[in-house]
Amino acid sequence: MKFNDDTNDYFDSEELPEEPVKEPKKPALSPDDPDYWEEEESEWDHLKPRNRVRPWLWAGGIVVLLALITGCWLRYFKPYVQDAYQFGYVEHIERRGTIFDTYEGVLIPYKELMDTTRIYSRDFIFTASDSKVAARLLKAQLNAMPVRVEYKKYHATLPWRGSSKVVITAVDSVDPKKILPPEFAPHK
Repeated sequence: MKFNDDTNDYFDSEELPEEPVKEPKKPALSPDDPDYWEEEESEWDHLKPRNRVRPWLWAGGIVVLLALITGCWLRYFKPYVQDAYQFGYVEHIERRGTIFDTYEGVLIPYKELMDTTRIYSRDFIFTASDSKVAARLLKAQLNAMPVRVEYKKYHATLPWRGSSKVVITAVDSVDPKKILPPEFAPHK
């Protein structure tokens, strides 16, 4: 078929463009095949070490990651003091926090009050573990009653655990007659 401009139609022409001939892939040769050694650029290339660094990098990366996870767990989540007790009077307890509300307080240790030979060293600053423990501490503060607290101590603080490394987990009331010397005990 011819067009008005006297050019041949592509599909009607007898000369079709040749399709490129694809060369078949050469099979990967193994060192046991004699042609393997002939294809090498140098006769010593087969002795070059393979990339053996990558598995060691992966193993080293996994070891470092496990060490970081273990270190974070030991620092922030594993208490280094557990089932410890302190006797004393609650000076104050308050609810603090912007995002995470926690109960923070101060306990005046009994041994610090009764020791007249040494200078008063420090208060026992703590965080209450939950609202029930905080309510019992507040009740003891308002009644001016001594308490025995059980606590855990961590290496570092977390925002949702409070601003103190000491976390009180349980509170018991104490009879002042048993904790105070006779000259300080309230009389009936």
